[in-house]
Amino acid sequence: SSGINAEWSLRPGGYFKANVFFKNYEIKGTADRLLIYLTLYTTDCIVKLQKSPSKNQALKDMYSLAISRFALPGEAGFPLNNVYQRPTGNDVEKMRQYLTQCRQELGQRVVEKVFGDSDKPSKWWTCFARRKFMDKTLTPLGQQF
Repeated sequence: SSGINAEWSLRPGGYFKANVFFKNYEIKGTADRLLIYLTLYTTDCIVKLQKSPSKNQALKDMYSLAISRFALPGEAGFPLNNVYQRPTGNDVEKMRQYLTQCRQELGQRVVEKVFGDSDKPSKWWTCFARRKFMDKTLTPLGQQF
């Protein structure tokens, strides 16, 4: 284990700014896999937020994004099939529920970082929408927001 806990992983400012520039990331355990997923999801959030007209709409957009259908390891469209094991049996639904919960929580936190006390997204944060962590994206080609 890398010593990264879920609470730290859900702090977008804590990991995202440093990790987004990496082309490679050494995976030492499950926490690293979660961190990679959340870093990719944070980028998806920022891409979506740069088009949100207000903080209130941004919160709604993040909720919609979090609960939208997304690929799990082993499914077509999941960009990290080479580093994740495909869940089986009851673990499929457990993983979907866990990642949905992470996506919801992280989305709310990203809104707070990107908007702060303003009703417009910070250009300092939205500039990261163009970065691709590990040259990957969770959003399939042609399905950008």
